[in-house]
Amino acid sequence: MKVRAYRKRVWANWQPARDYLKRAWPLYVMIIPGIIVVLLFRYYPMYGVVIAFQDFSPAKGFANSPWVGWRNFEIFFALPDFGRIFGNTLIIAIAKIVADQIGAIILALLLNEARILLFRRTIQTLIYLPYFLSWIVLGGILLDVLAPFGILNQAIGNFGIDRQLFLGSNDWFRGTIITSGFWKNVGFSTIVYLAALTAINPVLHEAAAIDGAGRFRRIWHITLPGILPTIVLLAALSLGDVLEAGFEQILTLYSPAVYRTGDIIDTYVYRIGLISAQFSLAGAVGLFKSFIGFFLIVLSYYLADRYAGYRIL
Repeated sequence: MKVRAYRKRVWANWQPARDYLKRAWPLYVMIIPGIIVVLLFRYYPMYGVVIAFQDFSPAKGFANSPWVGWRNFEIFFALPDFGRIFGNTLIIAIAKIVADQIGAIILALLLNEARILLFRRTIQTLIYLPYFLSWIVLGGILLDVLAPFGILNQAIGNFGIDRQLFLGSNDWFRGTIITSGFWKNVGFSTIVYLAALTAINPVLHEAAAIDGAGRFRRIWHITLPGILPTIVLLAALSLGDVLEAGFEQILTLYSPAVYRTGDIIDTYVYRIGLISAQFSLAGAVGLFKSFIGFFLIVLSYYLADRYAGYRIL
């Protein structure tokens, strides 16, 4: 009798879940292909990180390649280029994050104050359009525009200014990368802040206007505090991208002449791994970057939860 009563109680507890699955099972069937893709292309390749601890040879495979422990990491940390590559990655990535966030806030405030709807939508479309283009397309455009005899150099030459090697000079390359990255990505961040602005109660602006507050004072005391949680959230989450300086962008635009200021971790891994066939060293560098990135992502979600109340679950 006790066993039968226990079974009835278990069945009663599972009955709501069974009723839900009867209704929602087609949705779970639909996500099966996505789960398979993630498992095959995201989790299964993780086994390949073992080459960071091996003297890997494609002919011998993962199982028969000799184990060397931490030697590849010691080689990487001892390289004279280590500090330069790591520094380039941090400088370019942090500059991109700061420029993107500040620029998006300013553009969102300006568009929010625009009263002509057609003008506002036109500008919004123009700044959002580059986000949908790949760096292969944009890189081809920039290579032509920024060439020594490109449109930009011809334009500044008309004002008596010397032509500049925007993509071939270490003095200009970082600025070019940061500026072109800002041009491509700022539109998406602007949309996020514009959405946050719609949550601000317009009654607050009306009350402030009645009290004599001007447009800039209302922006400072109402608009910016209203989107402050969104600013804090996006700033916290952007910490996870500190080492993501833009592989596709830099690979498309850089050359050996600007390795000193433009070479980052991802492009270095590409060169030593695929071009020089130093697979184990490339695996060690990639694993080092992934470990730092994992720590930064955990930190970003902690800060987002701590200061913006954002949680995944």
